[in-house]
Amino acid sequence: MPDTQYYYFTEQPYTGYDPSLQDDYPALRLTLPNTHYDPKVASDLYNRYHDEYQVADEVGFDGIMINEHHTAPFCMQASINITGTVLAKITQNAKIMMLGNPLPVVDNPLRLAEELAMIDLISRGRLISGFVRGGGVESLANNTNPAHNRERFEEAHDIIIAAWTKPGPFRWEGKHFQYRVINPWALPLQKPFPRVMVPGTASPETVIWAARHRYPYIVLGSFLEQTQELIEIYRETAEEEGYEMQPDNIGYLIRCFVADTEEKAQELGKNFFWQNGALNKQPREWMAPPGYATVNVAGIRRLRAISKAFDNLAYEEAQRNYQLVVGTPETVTEKLRYVRDLLGVGHLCMWAHDGYITHEDTVRNIELLGNEVLPALRAD
Repeated sequence: MPDTQYYYFTEQPYTGYDPSLQDDYPALRLTLPNTHYDPKVASDLYNRYHDEYQVADEVGFDGIMINEHHTAPFCMQASINITGTVLAKITQNAKIMMLGNPLPVVDNPLRLAEELAMIDLISRGRLISGFVRGGGVESLANNTNPAHNRERFEEAHDIIIAAWTKPGPFRWEGKHFQYRVINPWALPLQKPFPRVMVPGTASPETVIWAARHRYPYIVLGSFLEQTQELIEIYRETAEEEGYEMQPDNIGYLIRCFVADTEEKAQELGKNFFWQNGALNKQPREWMAPPGYATVNVAGIRRLRAISKAFDNLAYEEAQRNYQLVVGTPETVTEKLRYVRDLLGVGHLCMWAHDGYITHEDTVRNIELLGNEVLPALRAD
């Protein structure tokens, strides 16, 4: 698949607290006190991660994937647009793949449209604008009604696309948003608008929505069998909409790490489990608050039943299931090629840093991926 695009990703984790503290609270998010946050440590980490993004750009990744979470020690990016703006200036070639802005918690979609347009302009047209519903915790952290999650997502999306494509000034009278005047003076460089992608894990409804809009759907690390089922839902929806799904319509995020020796890769790869199961430690009603899931709940349960949370897997099991790929460049190339070809994806996102992996080891990993793994994959 010579046309597959490859992206570098890290959650930008905050690793300045003792993970054993997680056992004292009902959830990693919302309840872990921010008194354990050291701004000096965070400042160093932010700048370190930005330096690593520059390396990913220099060694030839097609894009850099970034995301956003709130009240989340595992992700320091409280604003994906700030990181996107930084990338617009410190990188030269890589696409800025934002997966993505959580639209249901956005109170002013028009301002978001302007901010995204500015990123596209400053980066000279390198923006990929991803939109997400966000998990249930995002609604709780931002004090939005989870029962309106789907409605706010779709209406905010429609406002942004209209602001980018419809000549102003015009009014907007919707259910959740009203504007007397929409007439932005920051419009994207890309026409008719920057590429939109939609990430997700196991929501058939979101897959169907993405396929109906012909937006690529990026599966965020679900088990391969689960991912194949989501891809089939996209394929069936595309046929109903009158077009044939292509590899460019589908992407996949996979955890991977490369080192010069198998032994070092295996040792450092354990950092993907640095939270020791805490990521999914939360009350069930926080993950899916009442009203959050709107349709096809049985289908969602069926999809999720075939896998369990990544951080509850054994290290060896995660590798057997291709939830984690670690090793030398040759080993990792072979495994990534298998996943890419099995799923038939046109976008492969490499989650290539987590936990306590040092800056030096992360840079070496990025260099090995860019200089050895990517050329081998592209040569197929």
